[in-house]
Amino acid sequence: MALDRWIALAFIALCCVFGYTAFFTMDDQLAPILRRNPVWPSTFPKILSVLGIMVGLIVLFTPKPPSADDKPKDGTIDLSRLGDYHVGQALGLLALMVAYALTLRSLGFLGSTISFLVLGAVILGERRFHILIPVAVIAAGSIWYLVQEVLGIFLRPWPGIFM
Repeated sequence: MALDRWIALAFIALCCVFGYTAFFTMDDQLAPILRRNPVWPSTFPKILSVLGIMVGLIVLFTPKPPSADDKPKDGTIDLSRLGDYHVGQALGLLALMVAYALTLRSLGFLGSTISFLVLGAVILGERRFHILIPVAVIAAGSIWYLVQEVLGIFLRPWPGIFM
């Protein structure tokens, strides 16, 4: 089975677990007065899980188009040449995402987001720090402002020792 079909199968399994949670466990915690609402907090996760399963099944069962030769086309992953890809950068970004999630509480939203954006760009090869740092500060500050002030959701901008 091709790599895209294995990924689709894993995606279907993930959507099934997500759908089970949305359909059977999320609604049990609602207050009785909220059970009469037409839209519940689990409505969007239910829609996402069903759509995800449908997309995964389409990818899984769509037949491959016939090709004249067995050479991989542009944009496909050739597992025999895995060393030619930037696997180190991809693994570095995944590790950086985990570190970002772990430092959100200790560094605050602004500190961890700015660090994530700057370090992620450095991993990907950006070296113009005079552009990179102001863009990261403006992006993180804009997102914090929208979430905190416009949506009214508290988001700790700085570490707890500065608050």
